[in-house]
Order: sequence, then C-alpha cells, then structure tokens
Amino acid sequence: MTNVEQVEARMRQLMDRSPDVEATALVRTDGLTIASVLPTDVEEDRVSAMSASMLSLGERIALELGRGELDQVYIKGKTGYVLLTAVGGNAVLTVMARSDARLGLLLLDMRRAANDLLALVTE
Repeated sequence: MTNVEQVEARMRQLMDRSPDVEATALVRTDGLTIASVLPTDVEEDRVSAMSASMLSLGERIALELGRGELDQVYIKGKTGYVLLTAVGGNAVLTVMARSDARLGLLLLDMRRAANDLLALVTE
C-alpha cells in the first residue's frame, strides 16, 4: 500500500469511527491536497486552498493574541461544522461534520487521526 493509500485508509477509518464526519481532507500548508475523502459535489482544490488559508490565519491570530501555538480551528454554519487541526508543521486535517456532531468525541478522534497521519506523512 502506498503512503497516499495509507493516508486515505486512515481518513476513512476516522469517518467510520465517527458517524458525524461527512468528509475529510489532508492538505499541505501550501494548499496542495495530500489525500481526501470528499463528496463528488465538493471541489478538492477549493477545500485545500481554504483549509491552508484558515490554518495560516488561525496560527497568526493565536500568536498575535498571545494564545500560543495553534491547536484547532472550527467553523460552525447552520448545517454543520468545518474543523481543522494541524498535522505537524506542514499539513492540516480538515473535517466536515454534521450540525449535531458530538464535538468533544470528534475532536478527540481528530487528534488521534492527526497523530497517525503525521507518522505517515513524515516517513
């Protein structure tokens, strides 16, 4: 199994373990997609570019306002969440979740996935 296939398998495992997750992507901080599991109506390139931008902006805000190193960014809309967490210094895990998602469990699952994904992208 290639590295990308292993990354996609881990992201699918996150979706299987967390029924609140509707889609996920692993994106480099420069906006390029490493791997994604997205619905066909969602443009991978747009998700990647927006994820990288949000991570960068979140990092800057956290540092400028004295909140330390960025851990997570989350966006709540009427129909659900977009959650981002850093995967090392070079990638971001983006998750789209339902509006009734159990955020505590989901964020824990994301942190575990991010640790696994970090090992895969730094091999």
